[in-house]
Amino acid sequence: MSEFSPAELNAVVVLAEDLLSRPSVTPEDAGCQQLIGDQLSAAGFTVEHMRFGKVDNIWARHGDQSPLFVFLGHTDVVPVGDEAAWDSPPFTPTFDGTRLTARGAADMKGSVAAMIIAMEKFAQQYPGHIGSMAMLLTADEEGPAVDGTIKVIEALQQRGDKIDWCLVGEPSSTDKVGDVVKAGRRGSLGATLTVKGIQGHVAYPHLADNPIHAAAPMLAKLATERWDEGNEFFPATSFQISNINSGTGATNVIPNDAEVVFNFRFSTEQTPELLITRTEKIFAEFELNYEIDWTVNGMPFLTSDGPLVDAVVSGIKKITGLDTELSTAGGTSDGRFVAPTGASVVELGPCNATIHKVNEWVDTDDLKTLTEIYYEILRNLLAK
Repeated sequence: MSEFSPAELNAVVVLAEDLLSRPSVTPEDAGCQQLIGDQLSAAGFTVEHMRFGKVDNIWARHGDQSPLFVFLGHTDVVPVGDEAAWDSPPFTPTFDGTRLTARGAADMKGSVAAMIIAMEKFAQQYPGHIGSMAMLLTADEEGPAVDGTIKVIEALQQRGDKIDWCLVGEPSSTDKVGDVVKAGRRGSLGATLTVKGIQGHVAYPHLADNPIHAAAPMLAKLATERWDEGNEFFPATSFQISNINSGTGATNVIPNDAEVVFNFRFSTEQTPELLITRTEKIFAEFELNYEIDWTVNGMPFLTSDGPLVDAVVSGIKKITGLDTELSTAGGTSDGRFVAPTGASVVELGPCNATIHKVNEWVDTDDLKTLTEIYYEILRNLLAK
């Protein structure tokens, strides 16, 4: 029997619709966090609005003892793309009896609404619970992510607030809510490489130095390199070129330089330092004249066992009957900023089939199920 009444579960849909009606295209928040702050404050949470640069962030906590469990998420969404391609206005939530359609429905305002309703219920049912529960939301997850979660975590660390367990509400599920939990993520190492040449006329190549020709065999070697074999939790490290830019616009000019943007998604078998050393050794084989800017976007992390995983797995099993799969597939999330603090981090949210797409939607029954799962996780970790 559900701990929630039908009206309590319907509250998650109502809250999701309110959040989805706000055009919070990154890095805008459009009033989402004020609405959330007011609601959690009324539920007995201590709420702090933490703005860094032009980015709004919110930290809401219930309790002042350890251990500390945190729901992590974001209120910003990606741009809608071609609005004319949507079947309904992207910031006018549309419900067809099953699906709630709007930008951010699955990524991740639906999760945020479920977290809030679950926390409110738990605070009401267990006012003297063990430790603390909190929510950290940013409006800078879909953007550059420089004034969001990472800044809040730095501020929390400076004042001694230590996160023990963190659940990120990113859409992790594939076919049914709870069928997949992200128990880790690969690291991300990006680079912008500029290969330098000498501009000239294509009819006189001996008087020029074509940087595209210089880069091509080197890029082919990078693309076929076997960086590692991965391990039981992670696939092998991958290398992908995302952009190549060169030329003057004229067809008869050898360009002066060529810019290549590429990325490594790496497992716990690698470090950025090892990848950089191996890559630049390959550059040296081809005697490239180059400049390169490296950016570490996130380190790999893994939470394969322990109290948080146990609480999540058992919570999913109780509510849905599913034996969840622990996975490390997919891109990065803001969990990468929390894991280095020593916290256990997992990701659990709705199905991800429509995220960032036109006509993004979430099943409202899934939101209700997710609310119940989140509540069970809180009970498993913090209930007396």
